[in-house]
Amino acid sequence: MKTDLTDTTASKINKALVQGRRAIGTPAVGMVLTLVIVTDEENAYDALKAAGDASREHPSRTLVVIKRVSRSPRDRTQSRLDAEVRVGADAGTGETVVLRLYGEVVDHAQSVVLPLLLPDAPVVVWWPVNAPVDPAKDPLGALAQRRVTDTYACEQPVRELAARADAYTPGDTDLSWTRITPWRSMLAAALDQVDCEVRGVEVEGEESNPSCELLAMWLADRLDVPVKRSASNGPGLTAVRMDTDCGPIVLDRADGSLATLSIQGQPKRAVALKRRDTAELIAEELRRLDPDDTYASALRYGVQRLKGADGPSGEPPAKGGPAREAVPAPVESAAKAPAAEATAPAPVKKAAAK
Repeated sequence: MKTDLTDTTASKINKALVQGRRAIGTPAVGMVLTLVIVTDEENAYDALKAAGDASREHPSRTLVVIKRVSRSPRDRTQSRLDAEVRVGADAGTGETVVLRLYGEVVDHAQSVVLPLLLPDAPVVVWWPVNAPVDPAKDPLGALAQRRVTDTYACEQPVRELAARADAYTPGDTDLSWTRITPWRSMLAAALDQVDCEVRGVEVEGEESNPSCELLAMWLADRLDVPVKRSASNGPGLTAVRMDTDCGPIVLDRADGSLATLSIQGQPKRAVALKRRDTAELIAEELRRLDPDDTYASALRYGVQRLKGADGPSGEPPAKGGPAREAVPAPVESAAKAPAAEATAPAPVKKAAAK
């Protein structure tokens, strides 16, 4: 059921929501959170579709805030709020309100959103594009327990990561971090299978991909070893190679869907490691509403390294420029060797696992 409201108010929108629930026979509110999506007209459809798919796992009230640009000075002085209210089958398993703001009310979006929040329920704000530099200080971000951004959608992702580290507040997170959750799980599981000391790591992926940078920071932060960042044609992350005193551990994903895990002295294993869509990423973020301390630690670890290694622009150095922290030669020579050699049995040297 859809209801269009023109030049309306928050009070009228709330009434439309109640009338819509009664019309479809579900007067009770069974939603667990409020998801506020701040976007533009161009990206609203994709963001709303992803939120609708995620609502099957997390029934929520979704508020889409679209700030329209007024074309003339006269229009900028006239405030107007248009709304599209969706309940029932048109809104997935929750409720959806699309808010279009015109004129001066664009600068006061929090005043429109605040009366529409579910009472006594957590609030999550998501910026698919054009996120503020400091989400916690944004008027809408101040309403939320969790603030979700996506540096992958920025023009200069690496520089944006450095800015996120400087402005980090507990509750901030980024979809570039969420994208590497399967990689982190698989690498941790691989290290649990061996009793070896890691001496160096190489992370291979697309140039200026923030997920690759975050994975490299996480590995450097948790393992306290040199990490080399190398570029490939993608898609996304393509390989992680760890040099240990027991032989190389390689997680290689060349096609973006199926990866191969190689551990010295063990047969190669195929691992499902597909690239996930936005709906899956948002659903994962909504599973936990407490601060992500691991993300904070990895993000803060890498900010100085990014500024120092990538130059003042925050982007990767030009070809032929200085490389990042070097990894001992065995990483590339052993990890990039033919499969038969890389997985050949070798005597295992026991060492304290790091």
